Amino acid sequence: MTIAITPATPQDADALSAFAIASFKHTFAHLYDPKDLAMFLDEWNRPDDLAAQINAADWAVALVRDDAGDILGFVKTGPADLPLPDDQPRDHITELHQLYVHERAKGQGVAAALMDFAIHWARQRAQTFYLSVFSENPRAQRFYSRYGFYDVGRNPFRVGNHIDEDRIWRLDL
Repeated sequence: MTIAITPATPQDADALSAFAIASFKHTFAHLYDPKDLAMFLDEWNRPDDLAAQINAADWAVALVRDDAGDILGFVKTGPADLPLPDDQPRDHITELHQLYVHERAKGQGVAAALMDFAIHWARQRAQTFYLSVFSENPRAQRFYSRYGFYDVGRNPFRVGNHIDEDRIWRLDL
């Protein structure tokens, strides 16, 4: 499979929103009460918000498509909004907000290509790259640790009225 990463455009926002929601539901829906999940998804990854991020200079949103034009994966990185130590200057950091890959593309290098893109983008803008990963997602944790990310703290992640424990991971660039 040839992996071509392209910048997202505002016209991709609806498809990216649908892809992110489907990916989240596929991976995590079984963990939540349907009302909590619905409450979360109503506020999360809205197409208008994605379009604004795509247009913003301090965000990078990129995707991989299959030959038919369907999204196989995407990555979104930008200003950090994680609860970080007060001594961490916000102008020298960035955050990996999302990296999702379609089930049929897992194990084919799509995630690695998107992560390489995100790290390259972050290195041009920051000294430190952060992300948040679910504490019970060992596959994602193994993936991030291969890139040198390491656990530095706790991040409560709210899905409706349910609070998960995510872990904050850091990469010094």
